[in-house]
This record gives sequence, structure tokens and C-alpha cells, in this order.
Amino acid sequence: MTGVPASAAGGTGRRPAPGAKLGAAAVDQASLWNIANILTMIRLVLVPGFVFLLLAEGGYDPAWRAWAWAAFAVAMITDIFDGHLARTYNLVTDFGKIADPIADKAIMGSALICLSWLGDLPWWVTGVILGRELGITLLRFWVIRYGVIPASRGGKLKTLAQGTAVGMYVLALTGPLATLRFWVMALAVVLTVVTGLDYIRQAVVLRRKGIAAERAAERAAT
Repeated sequence: MTGVPASAAGGTGRRPAPGAKLGAAAVDQASLWNIANILTMIRLVLVPGFVFLLLAEGGYDPAWRAWAWAAFAVAMITDIFDGHLARTYNLVTDFGKIADPIADKAIMGSALICLSWLGDLPWWVTGVILGRELGITLLRFWVIRYGVIPASRGGKLKTLAQGTAVGMYVLALTGPLATLRFWVMALAVVLTVVTGLDYIRQAVVLRRKGIAAERAAERAAT
């Protein structure tokens, strides 16, 4: 997930001491084929496989749904680890910056659309979640020249709730667990809306401050 770090342009040429913690040397060699990007690629490859497993045998066979859940779970886990590895070892690449969010939205979007198509999940739920993600993506482009809004605790809870709820819907659950997944999804929808509105508020504030700073700089220059 990355651009070439500054250290790559002027390294000392020395090899790291044996057993040393992965650090500057790893940064110097960060490339497309680093572990973080490989995990992202795995997640992208899992998307068509997940869709096939979920819709196999008409989409209602418990065994196929269990395999689909396993693929979905692996995708969610790789999402956690690729970001952590990229940040910890400075393996951020331009490819990762583009592919990582695409992979996230692809696996979640395909799950929501398939579940709604099968009749397991109301279409309005899928519309709210996907509409929010698309809207926030466009909002990022709107304010990108003024700064980046960091991920909030609410946003992380939203992601966790969505992943848990969708995972529960992928499984062929019955009885109390089927009731429980309804409430987990309800929580996910609420968090999706609330965090989306908060993101809009932060974006508006950031843009106003950015415009004010630009005008102040222009006045100071004249």
C-alpha cells in the first residue's frame, strides 16, 4: 500500500544486523509484492469465489453457505492484517492505496447485493450501506486538498458491526441466532448512518477551515 519512501533514495548500503527487527531495510525494499499488498490481492481474488459459494445450489444450501462464510471471514481478517502490516513496516504503496478500499467495498458490496438478491436482506439496508460508502468516498475527494479526516472509533465500530452482521446473514442461521443477527444488522445500519453524518460534519468543518486559511494566506501575501 505505498509510495517509495525517502530512505530508498539514499540508503547507506549496509545490511541489517542478523535478527534485527524488520524496519528500515524493509522500507528500502517496499514494492508491489510486499506482504500487505499480497493480502489485499488475496482479498480481491476471494470476491468471485465468495459470490460463487454463496449462490451455489440456489443460494440456500447450508454447507455452501458455511463455505461462503469461511471465505468472507478470511477476507475480513486479511483486511485487518494488511493495513496493520502496511502501517507498521511502512509498506504503503500507490497500488495498496487504491486496491485496499476497492477490495473492502467489493467483498462487502457483493455480500450485501447477493443477500438482498436471495431475499435474506431488505434492499433498503443494502442501499443505505452502499450509498453511505459511495457518498463518503466522493466526500473524501471533495475535501482532499484541505486534509484527511482520520478514522474514528465510531467508524471502526461500524466496520466491525457490518462485518459481523453480514457474516451472520451469510450463514444459514435459524431460531434465536437468526433473531440476534437482525439486531446486529440494525446496530450496523444505525452506526452506518450516524458515522456517515459525522463524517459529513467533519468534512464541512475541514473545508471551511481550509478555505479560511487560504484566504488568510492570500491577504498576508498582498
